[in-house]
Amino acid sequence: MESTRTFRHDGYDLRCGARPLDGGRFAPELVLCKQVWPTRPRVIFVERGNFASEAAAIEAAYAHGVDWIQNYG
Repeated sequence: MESTRTFRHDGYDLRCGARPLDGGRFAPELVLCKQVWPTRPRVIFVERGNFASEAAAIEAAYAHGVDWIQNYG
């Protein structure tokens, strides 16, 4: 079962998720969407990691999303 949380940062909605892997580990997932037009969602590649908890994977996705917004957004 996937777990997700939505955050808002600098005019973007960040949907951060944790996808289960084998062995009880989790991989982060990130989707960004502007809060103004055009609001087309963008799936942002987050380097696959083996996180021990859903919370750690979601935090990694959030950190990557904030970094992406500062550099490319």
